[in-house]
Amino acid sequence: MIGRGLIKKAVAGAAAAAAAFVAVVALGATIYFALALVVVPLAAAAITMLLFAGAAAVIAAVFLGSPDADEEEIEEPESLGGRAYALFRQRPILGTVAALAGGWIFLRNPALATMVAAAFTEKPRGRRR
Repeated sequence: MIGRGLIKKAVAGAAAAAAAFVAVVALGATIYFALALVVVPLAAAAITMLLFAGAAAVIAAVFLGSPDADEEEIEEPESLGGRAYALFRQRPILGTVAALAGGWIFLRNPALATMVAAAFTEKPRGRRR
């Protein structure tokens, strides 16, 4: 079944995320207690918080930074299938949510699903830069 493979991947992803969370919490506690040996506990908590906030800022800057000017602009596909494929490649979570929502709409009201499909296939009116 296709569903079993997906469920296994979801469970493995959740287990990996939980293990990573526990590891980060343990690292934070270790840093805090190591600093508490040297400075007062309030300062150790503040330094630990600043260390993790700095790490989060660096990670966000690296992964969410602006795209390079050298990257060529991706042209938008013409067909509905091409648009769906591009959406899944660029934003997989948003694509999955859109597919689930589309399936739910189709099951509840096929006429509304036709309107949604027409909205996806509509050409943009404004000029792209």
